[in-house]
Order: sequence, then C-alpha cells, then structure tokens
Amino acid sequence: MFDFSAQLKQRFAALQSSAPFFSLRYVKQTSQHLSVRKNVAEPPQLSIDEGAMLTVRVNGVEAYAATNDLSQRGLQTALEQAETQARQLAPHSLLDLRDHAVATAHADYLSPNLQHAFPSLSDCYALLNAESASVPRDERLVNWQVSLGLENVEQIYLNNFGAEIRQAQRFVFPGLTVTAYDGQDSQTRSLGRENFGQQGGAEVIASCGIIGAAVNVADQALQLVMAPNTPFGPRDLLLTPDQMTLQIHESIGHPLELDRILGDERNYAGTSFVKASDFGSLQYGSSLLNVTFDPEIPEQLASYSFDDDGTPASKQFLIKDGLLVRPLGGALSQYRSGMEGVANSRASSWNRAPIDRMANLNIEPGDKSMAQLIGGIEHGILMSTNRSWSIDDARNKFQFGCEWGQLIENGELKGVVKNPNYRAISAQFWRNLSAVGDASTFKVLGTPNCGKGEPNQVIRVGHASPACVFAGVDVFGGDA
Repeated sequence: MFDFSAQLKQRFAALQSSAPFFSLRYVKQTSQHLSVRKNVAEPPQLSIDEGAMLTVRVNGVEAYAATNDLSQRGLQTALEQAETQARQLAPHSLLDLRDHAVATAHADYLSPNLQHAFPSLSDCYALLNAESASVPRDERLVNWQVSLGLENVEQIYLNNFGAEIRQAQRFVFPGLTVTAYDGQDSQTRSLGRENFGQQGGAEVIASCGIIGAAVNVADQALQLVMAPNTPFGPRDLLLTPDQMTLQIHESIGHPLELDRILGDERNYAGTSFVKASDFGSLQYGSSLLNVTFDPEIPEQLASYSFDDDGTPASKQFLIKDGLLVRPLGGALSQYRSGMEGVANSRASSWNRAPIDRMANLNIEPGDKSMAQLIGGIEHGILMSTNRSWSIDDARNKFQFGCEWGQLIENGELKGVVKNPNYRAISAQFWRNLSAVGDASTFKVLGTPNCGKGEPNQVIRVGHASPACVFAGVDVFGGDA
C-alpha cells in the first residue's frame, strides 16, 4: 500500500505555480466482481482506474483539472490548466475563498485487516459455488445468484501548505438472491446485495451471514410465492435494519445535504423540504430519534479520518432528541452558508470534484429488544429488505416497497405477506417513531451506489441502524 507515495510527493514538490494555494488528490481503485448464477460461474469483472485531480485557488477563485497522466509533465499541465481556469473565472466569481481555511494535517487511514491478504480468486469462486449448490432442488426456484464485489482504493492528498493525508481502504460486498415462480407469480428474496457492504477483509463475508444462508433464503422466496397480499390500511410498522438503510438514506440523508438546501442540484436530483432556517428549530422526528454522522466505526463503508478536502472527521449529531441541529455540509458549503456542518466533502474518483455527500449516517440505538418491539405492537406489520422506492424531488413524500412482510397481532408475529409497501411524508413519518431497538438489533450496513452530482458521481455510503417502530403508517399490497 502507498507504493506510489514517495514518487508522487517528489513530483508534487517539483510542480511550479504562482497560485497561493494548490493541491493534488491522487486516487487508484481496483475492483473485481464475481458471480455464480444457478451453479454456473460467470467470468470475473475486473477493472483498474488511476489518476489525479489538481486544484488551484487564485484571488479567491478555485478551479481544478484532472488527469490520468501522472508523469511530471502531465501533472504540471493539469496544474496550469486549473490555474488558467481560475484566472478566467475571476470576473464572474460569486464567492471569494481567499480566507477559506486549507488543510495542513499529516495522517494515514487504513481499513480493518488490510494487512491480511484477501482470499484468492479461486477460493472466492469455491465459496460462491458451494453456496449456490446448496440451494434446494425445487422446480419453483427458477433463478439464484451468489456474488462478491471487492474494491481496493488508495488515495493521497497533498497541498502546498504541507498537508499529506493517505488512505488505503478495502470494501467488500457479498450478495445472495433467490427467485421463486409458481406459474402465476414470482417473488425474490435476497441477502446483502445492494444494502450490505463493509470495509475489511474476509471477515466481512462471514458477518454478512451469507455463508450457509441459501437454504433459508430460498425457503423465504417460496413462502412469499404462496403468501397472501399485504392488507391495506394504517398499521404500526416495524422496519428491520436492512430497510432502515433506505429509509435513512432517502428521507434524512439527501434532505440534509447542505449544498442541496442552498439550491444546488435543483435541475438534476431535486431540492429539499428542509430550509437553512430549520436548523435548531425543526422537530424532525419524535424525541426517540437521534441521528449521527459517524466516521469512526471501522468496518462501516464511509469511515475515514479526513474527507477529500482535508477536513478532519469526527462524530456529530445531526438530529438530537428529534430536533434538527446540523446539516450534512462540507467545508465549502459551511463557508458559503456560515453554518456548522461535518467533514463530508467527498468525490467518487480522481476525475470528480468533492461535493457534499452522505457518508456514515446512522441512527443511535434505543432501549428495546426485538422481542419488546414486537410485543409492543397490537396491530402491525414487519417489513424487511427494500425492493422499490419512489420519493419526490424535495425528499418529502415517499412510497417504499419491501421483499418480506409479516403481520403482527397482539404482540406476536403471524403470517407472511407478500408485496408489502408503505407510504408517508418524511418529517411526519419520523415524528411517528414510537420505539427504537437496542444494540442487539443494531446492524452496520451500507450501499455502494448513491448517485449525485453533474457529472454524476456514484459513491459508497454507510448506514447503521437498529430496528424501529413507526405508529399508524399507511400500508398496502402489490395490487394497489
């Protein structure tokens, strides 16, 4: 790891510029995706991407240029392009960054167990083949897939004020999906896939629970095919952590991104129902709701010591006892707005500029076990694992669908139902939060594919959450 660090530092030190501030952010990413579908191994998908972003600040104007030519000449050319752009933009600038602070830190960040080699390609395929072969023989099981994604990312940030921030991270994404079809209806049950990913090594595969899970996942797919549709009407809703990730992401994460609140993204990914004046006054949820930006859980997808602008990262409450207190805004958005934010200025790669992004956005555990959550519901439904979502541009009105539903009556789990869906309005929904699971229900999850920005940036986001209960939610089935 950091094999290119010394050479890169030498080339950066040799760069020539009259700009009072300039920086370099180098990123190298290698990835592989392996899959076994119906006991047949598919070819591995392998990729490598490497380059650097040069950023320059002149007379309070900041501009950048990216290059995959990492030679001395290539870096110097990109630096000169960025400086030329900054000078050309000066007459049109709406923001003066001359007194905007710059990073000076020296730090390294490593994913857990990064020093241990990951299993070989053949060993990974052997694991996937074994799990695929354990899917029961049943003519109603028409498709299944076991997969494993692996990404290694090395990143180095340098600037002319002496900052040197290095990160080496490994991200692991296991997945298992089984589809059942009875001639009239098809139902899919999955584990991992798009809602489970962690930093680390081979231990992530075990923590996902994918090993030995195929029999149970296949059984649940068959149960769904035979199950009745979800009933209509208001019910208390118990969401497990793998659905809470989507709920947090769409109805808390995106609405609290400060650049969106300030007006960015309107022509692409929408706005936010949250206003800058709401911080410190808006009761976003019930008193049970505590939401944190937390870059300090080692295995979570977006844990790091500094963001991509060199701002030190630390745990901060965004929502405390239901009250909205802080936005998801990096250094630039904080400078623009005069508001306190967090270290979440992040870029998806070397050829993208950092913008305000979700990172690790978590709900803090409460005091109820799963048995207590279920026992406290008289008329309700449990839902797990997102399969569809729709939310308006302001991230306010939403409708989400899940794979798995199970009715709850008089404090007991009852029959399985298929096509479970629910709909609500974001702030009203969170104000109906009536119970929060304890640490025994808390899971560290995440997604590899949150999209935002123009040009588009797809980035890894971590979400950790306990199971949660919401009172009086509008629930409906698949034939609505």
